[in-house]
Amino acid sequence: MKGLQDKVALVTGGSSGIGQAIAIRLGEEGASVAINYVGRPEGAVSTKEAIDHGVEICMKKLSDAGGRPILVAADVSDEQAVDQMFEHVLGEYGRLDILVNNAGIQIAEDSDELSAADFDKVLAVNLRGAFLCARGAVRAFLAAQQPGVIINVSSVHQVIPKPRFLGYSVSKGGMQNLTRSLALEFAARGIRVNGLGPGATVTPINRSWIDDPVKRRMVENHIPMRRAGGSEEMAAVAAFLASDEAAYITGQTLFVDGGLTLYPSFETTWSSE
Repeated sequence: MKGLQDKVALVTGGSSGIGQAIAIRLGEEGASVAINYVGRPEGAVSTKEAIDHGVEICMKKLSDAGGRPILVAADVSDEQAVDQMFEHVLGEYGRLDILVNNAGIQIAEDSDELSAADFDKVLAVNLRGAFLCARGAVRAFLAAQQPGVIINVSSVHQVIPKPRFLGYSVSKGGMQNLTRSLALEFAARGIRVNGLGPGATVTPINRSWIDDPVKRRMVENHIPMRRAGGSEEMAAVAAFLASDEAAYITGQTLFVDGGLTLYPSFETTWSSE
């Protein structure tokens, strides 16, 4: 795609799933990519191994594509850690052209039983983290007096309620206005800000229904196209939004969802006529 060759991108949450696919795709398009991830040394060994494996795959594919990838570990909800991450990226590459805000978590619980701590935790990563990283990117673009691109990886759940995932839904609803507000504020200075809204996607975070034929069928029956999306399909749209092909697009969320936001219960007529 036009305008991605030799650009510098930072992808948060790039060790697996959609973030990993976006990092790899940008690398294949000729960008140098900084891959952010957060380790969990206190967690299960299997979790750490999964993170390490994801990072290893991403780094290898980016290197094979001819780019110069680097790793930057940081908890995006931590302001100091985010500031240090941007210092590292700018110190390594000398500039930043593209930020992909992808890092995110979700916690399932009945809303009347959801603890304030868990609610705060989800918003801290998904929304506060996106703000902190976006602020860092905008500062870098303005300091360099150059255009820049921010892509916020949101979800269909910025518009579709998701019971039992209240923190997640609220965070993605907030991301919609984060995208729109930043886009309006900085459009005249050449900074484009857009959202990517995935629907049901085959990623490690969704293994609970992907690996269960009954649950997967239940999920995919809600999708007009009758299938889940692939992380590479999300990455293709992210690459487009980051490229010069999308130079006149800002403040928008592009849903990549197989039609999930089309009110699928209306697929067959059930109202009186």
